[in-house]
Amino acid sequence: MTRDEFKIRNGIIGKTKEINDLVDIIMQVAQSDISILIFGESGVGKEIFAKAIHAFSNRSGKPMVSVNCGAIPEGIIESELFGHKKGSFTGAVESRKGYFEIADNSTLFLDEIGELPLTTQVKLLRVLENKEFMKLGAETVVRVDVRIIAATNKDLQKEVDARRFREDLFFRLKAVSLNIPPLRKRKPDIEELTKHFIKGYCENNKLTVPEITSGAMEILKNYTWPGNIRELKNTVETAVALNRGKTLTEEMFAELSSDYVDYDEQRNLPVFLRKSPEDADRELMYRALFEIKKDIMELKDLIVHRFNVDDFNRSEKDNDVLSIRDLEKDAIVKALDKTKGSKRKAAKLLNISERTLYRKLKEYDIIDS
Repeated sequence: MTRDEFKIRNGIIGKTKEINDLVDIIMQVAQSDISILIFGESGVGKEIFAKAIHAFSNRSGKPMVSVNCGAIPEGIIESELFGHKKGSFTGAVESRKGYFEIADNSTLFLDEIGELPLTTQVKLLRVLENKEFMKLGAETVVRVDVRIIAATNKDLQKEVDARRFREDLFFRLKAVSLNIPPLRKRKPDIEELTKHFIKGYCENNKLTVPEITSGAMEILKNYTWPGNIRELKNTVETAVALNRGKTLTEEMFAELSSDYVDYDEQRNLPVFLRKSPEDADRELMYRALFEIKKDIMELKDLIVHRFNVDDFNRSEKDNDVLSIRDLEKDAIVKALDKTKGSKRKAAKLLNISERTLYRKLKEYDIIDS
């Protein structure tokens, strides 16, 4: 099987050197039973690569078992991984197999491995070294033949230094290490990924596949994508869902058009996106808060200066002041009425984005006729 055939079969999209090198390593080690540790930021597609490894392995006859270690409460994680006997703890009304036993003769994908408690890490190391474990409440050993693929978005060496992750387990897991690059470091792949997501969304929803302008594509290529491929997919699918024409234009991705964004022209409040994913998430929250404030101020101004100023002033004199929510709702209803129900024109009249208008329609339960 060639590299390109492997990528097509496993849904791996990209032609950059980083992706091609990863695929070459995967094809070389997949058919062995060696443990593999996948590093990468949230949203880069670590599970896609894990599935590709399993599909090309000698264990592909059975389905890969995937476990998100960060999603299991600490109190029950050992029961989930290794199983338990009936009556071994309160609520154990019957015996149950754990994920290791379910994955016998197959592959177990342990996502977010850095979230495992230290006590569970000890038992995991024993399984990796001896291929055996004991269920909770059991007196006999269970032997299994499981290939382990683990993944994390943490720097495990730093976790080891901070004594939050066992060094021996770290060395045992990283027999082969794969580093999935973030999307900002594989910009040549963005166009192919974008077209793939557009086509997939349209096929799933029976829509006509729209074209995308070169300007819009350039905006997507120049954005830093702190949420990586997951964020790109959600952004593209949202644009297709809201699109009313046959073409995706620059306007639909205007919020991504610069690494420096002013949300208040008077305040000139900047948002920088060339930061770590954690800092970028925090910046995005700030952006959302200031956008909401801006929406409220603009809608209030619209009511006062465009829709019945006299009525508004009179209500103030009569001590019958409307709430901000009432002002917003009234402005939206009047804008829709004035534009004969056109949401795009109403959003333009209100000087807010079409996405904000849809959110407000749902929030105020406004049904356009």
